[in-house]
Amino acid sequence: MQILYFLANLIGPLVKVLYNLIGNYAATMIVATLIMKLLLFPLAIHQQKSTAKMSVFQPLMNEIQQKYKNNPQKQQEEMMKLQQEHGFNPMAGCLPMLLTMLVLFGFLGVVYYPVHYIFGVSDAAVKTACETLGLATANATNMQTQLIQAIHSGAVISADIIPADVVAEIQNFNTMFFGMDLCDIPGFNITPIAIFPIIAAVTMIASYIFTQKLSGMDAQMQGSMKIMMWVMNLMFVSFCFNAPVGFSLYYGVSNLFQIGQSFVTYRIYSPEKFKAQYEAELAAKRAEKKKKKTLTIEENGQTVTKEVTGGEANKLRLELARKREAELYKDERTTPLQDK
Repeated sequence: MQILYFLANLIGPLVKVLYNLIGNYAATMIVATLIMKLLLFPLAIHQQKSTAKMSVFQPLMNEIQQKYKNNPQKQQEEMMKLQQEHGFNPMAGCLPMLLTMLVLFGFLGVVYYPVHYIFGVSDAAVKTACETLGLATANATNMQTQLIQAIHSGAVISADIIPADVVAEIQNFNTMFFGMDLCDIPGFNITPIAIFPIIAAVTMIASYIFTQKLSGMDAQMQGSMKIMMWVMNLMFVSFCFNAPVGFSLYYGVSNLFQIGQSFVTYRIYSPEKFKAQYEAELAAKRAEKKKKKTLTIEENGQTVTKEVTGGEANKLRLELARKREAELYKDERTTPLQDK
């Protein structure tokens, strides 16, 4: 799973810079969360637009699915035609959710491995230091937070393993928040720090409810994404109980910012506004298609002018092209093989 922590390589240095300015791990995590939310805000707007567009075209997609339910190939062709004609992608709304998940894993990596991602110490050096101090190394996910706590307690580490200036930085690394150490892991025990994952779970539910309510997503679209959203959120809630408390703090604050972001996007970038815009564009395209056009054709040796819709004009042009092709190759088709 460590491959999912690749964004920790960017988030870790950000946390270190912010910590040097703020001097408190908890406040640093809150500010870092806000920064990431602001960076992802344009994607939230994009998702709002995609959701509104999907709610307009969902009935047309359902119509195609019903019409060609016994012909999957034709159904796929018509779906692609609809998407190309109106310029929308049903999967476009998934990108913000995917990036949000990767950012969550990035913060999880920083919280699990702070000595590596924040202070730049290699995993091998961390393991050697832990072995020297007699700390358990079987569980890699809590080894680094144990090392931080040991250094805070006055443990001495050789400069050959971790440079003295880095050890000094770790000694001064303030991980306390309201008298609780953000390096502690709550587990499923009744302890004071268990309040953090509980708050994270409550804010997750609140965030989910508000986001769904204000997103403009119709019932059918909500049904298709509901399972995915719940699975993802419940997975991260379970991490809150099994990861250092720092992750619960990040996740809870992230959910609160998400609620605020949902209100802002709803007020400024209303889904109803986008939906009305896309409905107007769709109606205009349909009207253009039905608009009568003058078409001059040859019929029974005479030139005839007809008023037809855009669709009828395309159909007539196709028929004329086929007739011309038939006339062009008529002699070849009727000539016996032995005469060639």
